[in-house]
Amino acid sequence: MTRQSDHGGYPFQVMAKPSGPVCNLACTYCFYRHKTRWLHTSRGYIMDRETLDVFVHRYIASQPDGFPVQFVWQGGEPTLCGIDFFRHALTLQERYRRPGQTITNAFQTNAVLIDEEWAAFLKDHDFLVGVSIDGPADIHNHYRKDAAGTGSFDRIMTALGHLKRFDVPCNALCCVTDISEKDALHIYGFLREHFEFIQFIPVVQERNFTRQAPFIRDEKKSPGTQKKKAKDLVTPWSVSPDGWGKFLTTVFDEWVVRDVGSTFVQIFDATLACTLGHPAPLCIFERTCGRALVMEHDGDIYSCDHFVYPQHRLANIREHGPEDSAESKKQVRFGQDKFKRLPKQCLRCEYLALCCGECPKNRFLTTKKGEKELNYLCAGYRDYFSHTAPAMAFMANELRNQRPAANVMNVASEMIS
Repeated sequence: MTRQSDHGGYPFQVMAKPSGPVCNLACTYCFYRHKTRWLHTSRGYIMDRETLDVFVHRYIASQPDGFPVQFVWQGGEPTLCGIDFFRHALTLQERYRRPGQTITNAFQTNAVLIDEEWAAFLKDHDFLVGVSIDGPADIHNHYRKDAAGTGSFDRIMTALGHLKRFDVPCNALCCVTDISEKDALHIYGFLREHFEFIQFIPVVQERNFTRQAPFIRDEKKSPGTQKKKAKDLVTPWSVSPDGWGKFLTTVFDEWVVRDVGSTFVQIFDATLACTLGHPAPLCIFERTCGRALVMEHDGDIYSCDHFVYPQHRLANIREHGPEDSAESKKQVRFGQDKFKRLPKQCLRCEYLALCCGECPKNRFLTTKKGEKELNYLCAGYRDYFSHTAPAMAFMANELRNQRPAANVMNVASEMIS
């Protein structure tokens, strides 16, 4: 989750998980709660003050002048740390901030614990808040439940009311699953009513995702395993490749005729940026990755949020500054492997500049010629890029000529018919 104006050119970022993998919900598709099996405990997984102090100090010191220092707090569920934890973090930020440095804070939450006190705090300190919400109640409650099996929608809408009353800037973080892929307009219509910025996140999980890390796969899989259909390789709640493509194109067709310039959908903005030849504003669409690290509650730094496995541990914040992890040979190789390991099919693809193979965690299919690491969502992305290309080209041309991209709405109906 990023502020909309902060894309591109950022040296590296360390997303902090101060509550580790602990959460007050038990969402069916959560890929993080199981990590309690091997992550070290510390006060019930809550980051201690000494680790927080070291992190804030070293993270600020690692960032060059001229760039905002972006603190991103995620989980698990970061509100479990309590407001005082973040008050202390802000005190440390001010203590270690160099003259002229700008510090921003972003906060991703399921919002269950957000009350008026939290909302006032987040507003007073200019936090950007990403609210995890999958759409209206019938969609959201299907998978986003608590440990008792009760849906969380009503509690989140109450929290959203507090955030709006205090004018806290919020993004919607919407996971797209096997259920929601069939109801794109229903979901988008709801989110558009409550949020100006929307991020759609495809849920893709290999059936054995709790046991192994992407890029650390068994190279001796049997031919039978490799020939399985895509749906047989993933969890039942994962979005299908065709469903992902249909979801995106359906939302795009609605957005491009009425919402350009008023509702901002992250993936549409990213595709437009790439169409313009600008650096990809999302790591999944960059040629290389590895600049978005994650730090656990105990100070351990890993290559990426989706790669918090022992094989991808880089260091502890107490041992080395975060820049050492970001520039380490291990992490540089991790980032470069994103492009180096692409199958030839991808290198010949007309959409390579827009996709770059997407996220490595999703690259577990084989091509028809037997090449490994084809992205599970490839078919969906091809449909999406093909379908949106005329409108993207039009918007890109408008922007190049210093005209608003929203002009596309005057001609969009003809382009998508």
